[in-house]
Amino acid sequence: MAVAQVGQTQKKTNVRYVILALIFLATTFNYVDRATLSVAASSMRSEFGFDAITMGLAFSAFGWSYTAMQIPGGWILDKYGARLVYGTGLILWSAFTMMQGLVHVVSFTFLALFALRFLMGIAEAPAFPANSRLTVMWFPTKERAFATSIFQSAQYFALAVFTPVMTWILHAHSWQAIFYGAGAVGLVLGVIWLVYVHEPRHHRGVNRGELDYIEAGGGLPNMGDARCRIQWSEVKALISNRMMIGIYIGQFCLTTITWFFLTWFPTYLLEARGMSILKVGLVAAIPAICGFLGGLVGGLWSDWMLRRGFSLTAARKLPIIVGLLFSSTIVLANYVQSDKFVIVVMSVAFFAKGIGNLGWCIVGDVSPKQILGVSGGIFNLCGNLASIVTPLAIGIIVKEMGSFDLALVYIGVVALIGALSYLVIVGPLNRLEIRSDERAAEPVAALPRDVGAARA
Repeated sequence: MAVAQVGQTQKKTNVRYVILALIFLATTFNYVDRATLSVAASSMRSEFGFDAITMGLAFSAFGWSYTAMQIPGGWILDKYGARLVYGTGLILWSAFTMMQGLVHVVSFTFLALFALRFLMGIAEAPAFPANSRLTVMWFPTKERAFATSIFQSAQYFALAVFTPVMTWILHAHSWQAIFYGAGAVGLVLGVIWLVYVHEPRHHRGVNRGELDYIEAGGGLPNMGDARCRIQWSEVKALISNRMMIGIYIGQFCLTTITWFFLTWFPTYLLEARGMSILKVGLVAAIPAICGFLGGLVGGLWSDWMLRRGFSLTAARKLPIIVGLLFSSTIVLANYVQSDKFVIVVMSVAFFAKGIGNLGWCIVGDVSPKQILGVSGGIFNLCGNLASIVTPLAIGIIVKEMGSFDLALVYIGVVALIGALSYLVIVGPLNRLEIRSDERAAEPVAALPRDVGAARA
């Protein structure tokens, strides 16, 4: 163990905030790389003759593999740890992003694009379960919603800051340059990650005071010390639990909103609203900035409620329900003519979605400690079914209906379903527990007798 050995009375270090900053940067480029195709889409459609459904398939390629790999990715994460899995994944998905800039040199352009997006989804699969695992290890409960809101807000930060940058690159250079630039930055960041990031008890910069502070506040700095063998009976217990089912449905609904903005939103502004590509870059950043601010508000609101004595259930669920309800107002964009009012509607919807984006915090609060990676994988699998459904559904709606009106109705209805799931299905939030004596009986792959619920 390489933890600095200091006295109990010495002021605690704050390495966890450096780790959080690196998680934020890694998550930012996770989403930048996902969004590259949405910015390049209009130019690629013109150059290669892709129709709306073909483009929807290209958008969804990432989602197919990303979703399918969530449980295997969580298992790999529990087995090998967040540092190695995340760092390696970051380097790989950045390389696949760069290679998308070369699809024009082959005759099978669509197949090459689809394959590279598919491979990128595999490489990114463990990222969010790793984010959740690292925040549980590095942060006490009273700081965890804020930490979660920071890495969750990276998706909005990525769109707000880098959509204008990528549209400028497209205007000044080419669509290929978007992929080259985003991928190159990710490669550098991946190397930095592997050099600096470690689990709490193996990080050279952490002292005993910070470790004790994390552990006393409900963090799990020792979680990475043991590599647990996963039993499928435990997975069955997770996916059959009513609370978890409601959380899964809610996350699908939240992620549906995200994937509209990640894929079709720039095309909506170009084709439905007739904006220029440079104006799209600037305008698309405004809802993303609002989403970023909403994410911070949601995390601070939740932690504030905990400090004021509200239950974990109230502190986590109320921001999510309020956020989903207000996100449904996106349908109002169908009834306003002014571009300014459209952006106001979109900004309110994305701000509200940011407030409600606390699903990963809940996963950290309620998952069994021994299989947090797998639990996060199942959660992200259910949420990211939306990464498949949303691009395809909107592509079909746009082609068949000739407009985006019904697509916005679809997004609004899904948001309402998410709010109802948290109101009706989820119930009280409790930590699911798997008794250690039952895990010790390794040869018997039976359903644990006491996968119980203890108050978190």
